[in-house]
Amino acid sequence: MAATLGRVEIESTSVARRRPRWIHRGAVDVAMALCWVPFAVAGHALEGHGVVLTTFVSGVFLLSFAHQPLTLALVYGDGEQFALRRAVFAVSPFVFVVAVVVALHVSVLALAIVAGLWNAEHTLMQRYGITRIYGRKAGQSEGGLERALLVSWLLVAVLRVASDPATPARLRQLDMGGTNELAVRTLTRFASPAAVLAVPALLVAAVVAGAWVAAERRRGPDANPAKWFYVASTAALFGVILVDPIAGLMGFVGAHSLEYFVIVHQSLGQRYGQGAEPGSAPARSPLGRAVRARTGRIGFLAAYLGLIVATVSLLEWRGSAEAYLIVFFTLGGLHVFYDGFIWKLRRPAVARSLAIPGP
Repeated sequence: MAATLGRVEIESTSVARRRPRWIHRGAVDVAMALCWVPFAVAGHALEGHGVVLTTFVSGVFLLSFAHQPLTLALVYGDGEQFALRRAVFAVSPFVFVVAVVVALHVSVLALAIVAGLWNAEHTLMQRYGITRIYGRKAGQSEGGLERALLVSWLLVAVLRVASDPATPARLRQLDMGGTNELAVRTLTRFASPAAVLAVPALLVAAVVAGAWVAAERRRGPDANPAKWFYVASTAALFGVILVDPIAGLMGFVGAHSLEYFVIVHQSLGQRYGQGAEPGSAPARSPLGRAVRARTGRIGFLAAYLGLIVATVSLLEWRGSAEAYLIVFFTLGGLHVFYDGFIWKLRRPAVARSLAIPGP
């Protein structure tokens, strides 16, 4: 009897400890994990409707562009953030502008390929970062296996799209913009080697997935079911990319932007709003004053989005194609580059802003 009661008590404790550790709260996190679904469903439903599909794709890429300059506000609106890499943050905008201008005059194709690959890696690393947040919520300090898992899925997806004979026909359905389309068309030129590499890549992905599942099972009561749900949703997204690349790409790109806004919204509250000491440096920064104003985080983000819409409208109205590309690639490059500095979970300030418990 005592042994039975002891076993029941241990099992009850395990069940209690194996609870989801959400980033926000359950409903919000589930919606965030599945926010790629509406984009993918719409992309699939609109295939074959040329103008409407192109308009939808343009809207998704506009949403993608809209989240990128937000990183600059996080850097230049907070003296502590800027002090992390003062020289880098001061010089980088000028370096990126010069690099983009030179690349546009030397090889638009090379610029498109580099930008496409860099954005794909960055989008994937955001998913890795969110997965790591879920892990850190449960006290998991390592993430190498999860990085390998996500990279293997991306590699399989890229090889599948490159080797699929139907890809060129799909491209003819829509206008993704000159540089995006140029990058994908170049990718399809490597259809034969991609087809050869696809099977080994799929086997590697299966092995890594098996290792990840086994590692999660060994965690026992310290596992985080919230992380499992997010990883499973990501797996489903890559599955859609394999079956319907247009729908999957829309989900991949659209969800990336929405996730970024959701994560930044929480971080703003913890670092500058209700989670910040009233007299602290973050609270006194320009960004802190904006967030702590009566309009709060929503007002700040609304004003930011208004500025982005005004900028895009001005470029469309008065700017040249070259000016548009310079702004687009410069802001996109700075976003990817700066995110690597300001979102490191090992920094205590970042961990606190995401409500990650200390070691």
